Amino acid sequence: MTGYYDIVLGLIPVALLGITAALTFVGLSVTAAVPLGSLVAMAIIGHAMFINTPADVPADVTEEAQTARHPVNAD
Repeated sequence: MTGYYDIVLGLIPVALLGITAALTFVGLSVTAAVPLGSLVAMAIIGHAMFINTPADVPADVTEEAQTARHPVNAD
């Protein structure tokens, strides 16, 4: 099952390379297309980090329950 962060990881190079190639194809210089493509990639990363944060924890889970996890015994 593909999750949100899997899609984000796939969109970063697609945005950087795809938008740069598309802008270059329509006639924009490479030195102008690369920063525009990277701005879109940065916006995707920023959304994943600050808007839809990976640290969201359900409200019913307390800190005690999070710290009570026992390490896995490999033996």
